[in-house]
Amino acid sequence: MIAGLLSALHLLALGIGLGAVYARGRALRTPVELDRVFRADNFWGLAALLWLATGLLRAFGGFGKGTAYYMSHPLFHLKLTLFAIIVLLEIWPMITLIRWRLARRRGQAIELAAAPKLRLLNQIELALVVVIPFIAAMIARGIGR
Repeated sequence: MIAGLLSALHLLALGIGLGAVYARGRALRTPVELDRVFRADNFWGLAALLWLATGLLRAFGGFGKGTAYYMSHPLFHLKLTLFAIIVLLEIWPMITLIRWRLARRRGQAIELAAAPKLRLLNQIELALVVVIPFIAAMIARGIGR
């Protein structure tokens, strides 16, 4: 029962994350729509936490195919690497958006010059998020061993 729930939540995180990163990228276009950027970013963060928590429980908590299965699968390592790349790519946008939020709360002007670069990073993250489910499907079916 728990394994099925974790699997469903893991898939739900994909839907939330894919929609959120897409929406954030659209909101970062000129003119930047800060309310939409912040709202989408909140959902993007929620999805990341949900992916991480459910993924760790499924792979290492005894609720999936088992740690040995995942750790011996080369595509699982690729999936983790792509997720790590997304996390690394997200550091600068996360810091920038936190600064924008703080500036807004303080009533300060927000410098939006970084928006085009943030949008580019967002598009790269979006592409990686799209690739990961294909890898996950191959892992689940034992392909690539």
